[in-house]
Amino acid sequence: MSKLSKSHREKLKDLSTATVATFLFKKGLKNQFIQEVIPLKKGRPTMVGEAFTLRYIPAREDLNDITVFKNPAHPQRVAVETCPEGAVLVIDSRKNARAASAGSILITRLMVRGAAGIVTDGGFRDSAEIADLDFSSYHNKPSAPTNLTLHQALDINVPIGCGDVAVFPGDIILGDDDGIMVIPSHLIDEVVEECTKMTLFEAFVMQQVQNGKTIVGLYPLTDDKIKSEFDSWKASL
Repeated sequence: MSKLSKSHREKLKDLSTATVATFLFKKGLKNQFIQEVIPLKKGRPTMVGEAFTLRYIPAREDLNDITVFKNPAHPQRVAVETCPEGAVLVIDSRKNARAASAGSILITRLMVRGAAGIVTDGGFRDSAEIADLDFSSYHNKPSAPTNLTLHQALDINVPIGCGDVAVFPGDIILGDDDGIMVIPSHLIDEVVEECTKMTLFEAFVMQQVQNGKTIVGLYPLTDDKIKSEFDSWKASL
C-alpha cells in the first residue's frame, strides 16, 4: 500500500521540479535531479509517485538470449506485473540507450495496471507509440534493439542509480517538462509545505516582474515594504 497520501500527491502535482530542487538544495541535497532524462512528450500533467525500481547489469550472452523471456520469473516482466498502482517504475540502465529498457507493449501494460509513469536513464523502443499513450514516460533517447542485446535484468525494488542519482524504493518521484526530481520520502511533509509556499511567492514575483518591477529587493525578498505587499496579496486570494 502506498505511503504517499492522496493529499500530498495532489499538492505535489502543483509543484515544479525547479522549486523542489531549490528547497532540497537548502536542505543540503544537491544531486536529486536525474541527468540526461527527458519526457517523451511534453505538456503532460506533472507525474507523481513512489519509486519502484528495476536494475539492469551488462548482458552476458550465455545467460541472456531471447529464450529468457519465456521464464515467467524474468525480472523485467515481474517488475511490470508487480509495480504498485500509483507508483513510478524507475530503471537503472547505466545511462546506456544503445539498447531499449522497454517498449510500447510493456509500458502499455504498466499504464493499464495503474502505474503513475516510467523513468529510465536508457532508451525506449517504439518511442512514438509510447509518446502517444496517456502515460508519463521519461528516457534518454529512442532506441530500437531489445534490451537483451545490452542489458540483463537482475534486481527488483532495490536501491539503484538512475541518471547519476541514487534512487531508493519508496522515494518520491516528481516529473515535469524539465525532467525528474527524486525526493527522499522522509522529507515529503517539509517539501509539500515549504514548496507550496515557495510556489505561491513565485506567482507573486512573476506578477510583479510582468508589471515592470525590479527584482532587487523582490527576489530574494529583502524589502520590508514588498513583504507587506506580498502579505496583502496573499490575504486577497
